[in-house]
Amino acid sequence: MTLRLIKTKKDYQTALGRLEVIFDAKPGTPQGDELEVLGMLIDKYEQENYPINFPDPIEAIKFRMEQLGYSQSDLANVVGLKSRASEILNKKRKLTLDMIRNLHDTLHIPTDVLIQSY
Repeated sequence: MTLRLIKTKKDYQTALGRLEVIFDAKPGTPQGDELEVLGMLIDKYEQENYPINFPDPIEAIKFRMEQLGYSQSDLANVVGLKSRASEILNKKRKLTLDMIRNLHDTLHIPTDVLIQSY
C-alpha cells in the first residue's frame, strides 16, 4: 500500500483495513515502519474528525471517588468542609484554584478536566 494522507471516510476505512493486515508487523521492518506511519495518519484523522471531549469536572470527581471508595466526608478533607463538598457535588459551588490543585494531587484527576466550566 502506498501511504498517503487520510482525507475521506473511504480513505479512513481503507487505512483501517490495511492496519488489520499489518497489525503484528515487527518493528524495524518495512511493514513495521508502515504500521507506525499508518497509525499516525489514522490518529490524526480521528483527532480531527472524531474528537473526544473531556468529561464534566463534577462527573469526573464522582467517578474517581467511586473508584477510590471515597465518601463525601473524604472529599471534604480534600476541598475543606463537608458542606463545601456537598455544594460542589451538586454543582452549586465552583471549584477554586486551590481545590483544583488538591483534587489533582489527591484524586489524580487531570487539571485540564477540572478547570472546565460546568
